[in-house]
Amino acid sequence: MASIQKICWFKSVFPRCKKTHLNLIMTYSNLFTGRWLTHFIAAENIDKITEGAPFHIFMRYIEFDEENGTIHFHFYIKKNGECIEKYVSGLKEENFYAVDYSGHNEFQVISGDKNTLITHNLNVDEDGRETEMVGLFGLSDVVDPNRIEEFKNVVREKGIPEENIRNFIYNDNCPRE
Repeated sequence: MASIQKICWFKSVFPRCKKTHLNLIMTYSNLFTGRWLTHFIAAENIDKITEGAPFHIFMRYIEFDEENGTIHFHFYIKKNGECIEKYVSGLKEENFYAVDYSGHNEFQVISGDKNTLITHNLNVDEDGRETEMVGLFGLSDVVDPNRIEEFKNVVREKGIPEENIRNFIYNDNCPRE
């Protein structure tokens, strides 16, 4: 539940903030709409996050639209060193967002604060292969070491080997708008 506590920094805005589960985060996720940069992604299947792969992404913007139950992503992928712009949307279902991109995805916010987001994504590709992924996104090029440790804890909880963590911020040369 430590990751849920991070969300309760909203307590001054939402006095009834309690330690519930992921639904609390999904309810307030519209507060996370904005500019985000990819810092780290970990994946069971490392081939999904290497350059040229569909989840080798450099995030630029995430919009959580609670009123319409949608999520919108703006990001870049790299193929042969070239940045390719992508826009992807999904619909809220239960405690995740269903997103069709390189197969079916179930995207969730695990925890967040005013500077970082830790997310989980379950991808089922066109061949039916499932891949668990955990992402750490930040507002700037620097992320608090405590949040990096929390990200690594989530990676371990999801059974992803730590050697499958990739650093994205140091090779992000795509347009930042």
